[in-house]
Amino acid sequence: MRSVQVARPKGDFELVERDVPEPAAGTVRIKVQACGICHSDSFTKEGTFPGIQYPRVPGHEVAGVIDALGAGVRGWTAGQRVGVGWHGGHCGYCDSCRRGDFVTCRTAAQVPGITYDGGYADYMIAPAEALASIPDDLSAVEAGPLMCAGITTFNALRHSGARPGDLVAILGIGGLGHLGVQFAAKMGFHTVAIARGAGKAALATQLGARHYIDSEVQNPADALLALGGAAVILATATSGKAFAAALGGLAIGGTMIIVGAADPLEVSPLQLIGGRRSIVGWPSGRSIDSQDTLRFSALTGVRSMNEVFPLERAAEAYDRMMSGKARFRVVLTTGGT
Repeated sequence: MRSVQVARPKGDFELVERDVPEPAAGTVRIKVQACGICHSDSFTKEGTFPGIQYPRVPGHEVAGVIDALGAGVRGWTAGQRVGVGWHGGHCGYCDSCRRGDFVTCRTAAQVPGITYDGGYADYMIAPAEALASIPDDLSAVEAGPLMCAGITTFNALRHSGARPGDLVAILGIGGLGHLGVQFAAKMGFHTVAIARGAGKAALATQLGARHYIDSEVQNPADALLALGGAAVILATATSGKAFAAALGGLAIGGTMIIVGAADPLEVSPLQLIGGRRSIVGWPSGRSIDSQDTLRFSALTGVRSMNEVFPLERAAEAYDRMMSGKARFRVVLTTGGT
């Protein structure tokens, strides 16, 4: 089979041939059909995640079909469509996880592309507990990005405390934000999109936003307050300054949920104290959360906007994602059916 591996930290992507792996007890072999490229794949490429063993095959936005089952796997069958995403290392199950020590964390051993080989390949092995069932209404290319970008925004919003009709703002309309706007609208929130430039207004409306705030010509906080104040701001951008500029637009008791990896955020404590406002972070979720994300997306029509590359062009596809030239998501396909 073909695999795209990184042989060492900061090493190049290498297209190599490997033997098709055999699933051990409690695992399944997946015939990969599509794998999204996530900014977190840079952890493997650059060697910034502790404890990675090289060579390593990246990829944690995987969609494919179960090809073989290891001993003791129940509830799954060969031929079943499944996804695998970022699973583990944030559940708080053990002391290592609570400390952020992913090297000894018991569940961090279930992060594809980091602690075991991921989806930049024709086949991969995954723990059965990391699997999520893919509905028939979603193609593999559509399902892949939902396994990280999708679950992150969906899970953050559904646990935000916002109720249908509440004003919810999505800060940024990129790879995460364009999904966040769709999820917020489909959940029944009064959805506001915030981004830079008048040219994004039509896109925001297309995705389901009722209002668009152009942060180049409007103060985001003032604009949100004019609408009544946001119960929730989902911060998907990569700018701490953009987060700070919008924070004052929270209503009394409002929450900013940060899912975008941004530079440092400077906040006046009085902004939080005076309005009982809070700032929280949100990771992705567990496999059942991925399955909920896939099911919700299939039912409501939420779809990732993707650029598709064949597996052998993984290096080019990765560079396009990391450079910011890709407008939304980038997905690798293996040609498998």
